[in-house]
Amino acid sequence: MTRLHQQLLYIAALASATLLSADALNIIGSSGGDTSHKPITTNNPSRRNFVHQFGLIAAAASSMPTMAANAVDAQFKEVGQQERPPEGESPFSTLPNGVQIKDFRQGSGSTVQNGSRVELTMKGRLLNLNGVIFYDTKSNDPNGFGEGTPLQFTVGDKSVLPGLESGLIGMSRGGIRRIIVPAEVGYGAFPSLEPQPLTDVERRALDSVVKNPRRDQTVMFDCKVERLK
Repeated sequence: MTRLHQQLLYIAALASATLLSADALNIIGSSGGDTSHKPITTNNPSRRNFVHQFGLIAAAASSMPTMAANAVDAQFKEVGQQERPPEGESPFSTLPNGVQIKDFRQGSGSTVQNGSRVELTMKGRLLNLNGVIFYDTKSNDPNGFGEGTPLQFTVGDKSVLPGLESGLIGMSRGGIRRIIVPAEVGYGAFPSLEPQPLTDVERRALDSVVKNPRRDQTVMFDCKVERLK
């Protein structure tokens, strides 16, 4: 139960208690203190409206956990949940090392190979945390224009996760690919390799998974090849 949920329920309960107290005082005042034969009522139109409004608040508060869960489920589907692929077919191709790839846009020109110098704009997400972002090249924005700075490296120089490198092979400039990297060729085995989080929030998100052996350390990257040499 969230703090907001608790607060809304408390307000509704407090409002109901206040109404009951007001009714009791009103009955006592009109009967000279004898309440033995006076039932508490809410026939007053404004009082009924008040009760109705706070009843709606309580109902909304009680439904918040379900709404939040549905939002999380929707977000997880958007970032590549694979339990329900379209028409029973897996939307990803699986490489020998367990990396899964899916192309969203084909590029043009030469392709990424071992030794290629690449520049990528990309986002990294934690599948264990329903797609929470732990890396975004737009976070590296020293000029403040919102464009970010691409990740640059040479394929095969061992500076980047081997699972990410293998997933990039065959891409061309302008191509967009989703790459799912298991722990064995990702942060589970190579926690210090690039890409590394660029903000404190992103760092805490990644650490919460990488430093917890009980969590699935599979990550997903959405990558676009900006430059290729």
